[in-house]
Parts: sequence; structure tokens; C-alpha cells
Amino acid sequence: MGATPRAVGWTGSAVQLLDQTLLPDQLASVEIHRVDDLVAAIRRLAVRGAPALGIAGAYGVALAIVQAAREGWDGSAFTAAVGRLRAARPTALALAQGVDAAYARVDDGLEAVVAVGHAIADADERANRAIGRHGADWILARLGDRPLRVLTHCNTGALATAAWGTALGIIRELHARGRVELVYVDETRPLLQGSRLTAWELAEAGIDYRVQVDAAAAGTIVGGLVDVAVVGADRIAANGDVANKVGTLGVALACAHAGIPFIVAASASTVDPDLPSGAGIPIERRADDEVLAWSGRLVAPKEARAHNPAFDVTPAGLVSALVTEHGASPPGSPA
Repeated sequence: MGATPRAVGWTGSAVQLLDQTLLPDQLASVEIHRVDDLVAAIRRLAVRGAPALGIAGAYGVALAIVQAAREGWDGSAFTAAVGRLRAARPTALALAQGVDAAYARVDDGLEAVVAVGHAIADADERANRAIGRHGADWILARLGDRPLRVLTHCNTGALATAAWGTALGIIRELHARGRVELVYVDETRPLLQGSRLTAWELAEAGIDYRVQVDAAAAGTIVGGLVDVAVVGADRIAANGDVANKVGTLGVALACAHAGIPFIVAASASTVDPDLPSGAGIPIERRADDEVLAWSGRLVAPKEARAHNPAFDVTPAGLVSALVTEHGASPPGSPA
């Protein structure tokens, strides 16, 4: 993965994104010169993953400064554009955090705002490396120093972060220690982020894997084919409830039934101290056609409507450990 471009970057006047909707067929970057184009890119998942969204949010404020100067915006137009950016994906706490941190430096000028984005990216990469080490240590201490069969859901690798990854970073660390036998990759809706992105990252890293439909995960776990499940998070409530890509709750329930660890890996900043429980986490609802159509062709009755949440909330009681850059601990304990 050393040659893979960063998911998010700053060119000096534009936000540069690795367009993840084109993977695995094409590895291509796109430059974004308008805030609303960045909002659209976030919504169509050209850039996704909580840490990467935080970086994109900060650089997006810098982009707003550049666009405002170019187009002669007044203060209200600037504030409105930043607000649209902040609200682009409501479940991801990191996006709002990145926007807010950068917006707080607007009066200090463009370079100061860009520096916020750089700092978020640098801190995230350090956190990812630490999460990988702590998670691998915790898992091997409990399951034995042996090759393991791991299940993961969604994409939590370098594509979703500044570099390395959170849950996938733990898998990378286990692989570096020679302790991965096989990874089961849930395909993961929306837009098959597991089969398109996680599988691609694992192949690039030389880690053996199998892609499975989301509905197969519970049977794989309960059938004794998995030793540990490792997932990421977009927001964690103060009590340890976890919002992650839809389908995560089913994985956690199956792990509880099978008696195997269910691990959540995320930076400490993903914990939202202002939310007492997961009941208050806003859940993004996506377009009906992601469920009702396939390759542009309607596959459900034309009058059908869809229930298409992008995330679900896993209760803290189903989480064996929350792994952050500070270590592994029970969910809901101080980070």
C-alpha cells in the first residue's frame, strides 16, 4: 500500500480526493474546486470513512476561503457553505469536528486553516499505528499467539483514514506478526465498500481473504469459522454504544451468541461525550434506488419504497473492547 495515494490531500488551492467510487477498477484522483462539489463527493462516497471525512472537512473550510475570494462571497454565503459541508454526512462525528476545528481558525487566514487539516491527518496516522499495536496485543493475549480467522465489516483501512487504518490497521498488524490465517470481508452496503475497497486493500497487502454477502456473516460466525470480529466506528456515545456501517449490529449479535470477541477500533476523538447513549446518534438515510435498483435497472416493483439506513447502532454490552490510540478498554470507560 506504500504507493497508494492518500485518500484526501490539499493542493494549495483545491481538495484532492482519491475517488473511491472507481475502485477497484481504477485508481484515480480528482481535484475539487468548489465546496458544493466536495459536499456532493462526500455524499456519493467518493471520500468516506470517519477519519478521512475529518480531514476533508478541515480542507473543505480552506476550500471555502479560496472559493469565497474567487467568487466574492459575503460572510453569510461563506457560513452557509461551511454549514452544508458540516452536514454532508450527519452520523460521522469526525466530519463535524474537522469542519469546526478549521472554522475556528478562519480569522487567522488560509495557511492556518490548511495547517489544521495537516495536523488532523498527522495525528490520525499516529493514532492508527497505535490502534493497530494495541488491538493486536489485546487479541493475541486473549486468543493465543497463533494464526487467526478474522471477520471485518465495511472499509476501515488507508482509504478511510489518513493512512494504515483502524480496524484494518489491527489486521495489518496481526498480518505483520504472521498471525492472520484468513479474513472474511463482508461486502457491506451501501456501495459494497467491503468487496470493492477492503478486498482491494487486503489484496494489495498480500493478506488472504474471502468476500461474503452481509447476510452470510452470522452463519460464518456461529458456524465456528471466525475467531474474532474487528470493525470501526463513525460515532461512539459516552456509554460505549457504537454507530457503524449498517450490518454491524448483526455481526455483534452473532459474536455474542458464538462467544467470540467483537472489537471496535476507532480514534478516541470518535467518542462523543455529549451523547449519553446511541439513541441520540443521527442515522443517515440514503436514496431508495441503492436498494431498489441494480446497475441502473429497477429490480423491485415500481411503487416500492426502501428503508435504507447507512448505519446501525450496536449496544455497548455487545462490544468486547474499544481500541483507541490510548489502548484497549471496555466500552464506556474513559478513553
